[in-house]
Amino acid sequence: MINNNLRYCREELEMTQEELGIVLGASKQTVSNWETGYIFMPLSKLVRFCNLYNYSLDFVVGFTKKNIKYDKDIKLDQKLIGNNLKTLRTKLNLTQQKLSDKCNLYQATYNHYETGYSLIKIIPAYSICKTYNISMDWLVGRTNNKKINK
Repeated sequence: MINNNLRYCREELEMTQEELGIVLGASKQTVSNWETGYIFMPLSKLVRFCNLYNYSLDFVVGFTKKNIKYDKDIKLDQKLIGNNLKTLRTKLNLTQQKLSDKCNLYQATYNHYETGYSLIKIIPAYSICKTYNISMDWLVGRTNNKKINK
């Protein structure tokens, strides 16, 4: 389960769930479900939130206790993310199957992410980053620092 800081961030911004929902194109109930972890925020909406309010992905998903403000916005590029996944897997000397098994993914699904055929979803991204102590901000190309800065 993602230990998210979305509620903390929203309250820090002095926004209601309804106001955040309007900004992100979601209902108040959906925002509530994201905050409680009942459902997971789509990566595209999480990225939009982080870009709009200058939060790091690592902070919002609970990897770090301190927000790192970046000058660079995230642009979701499935080819770049795929290349980063391949770089990670290669440096770890793993096959796609071994990485997939460790992160509870189907190998074919992981292959689609790594080849850039599909944009990675939030849960697999979280699982890979958490398992290998990799920054989600690095995975999406926002920073060159691969390790999570706790």
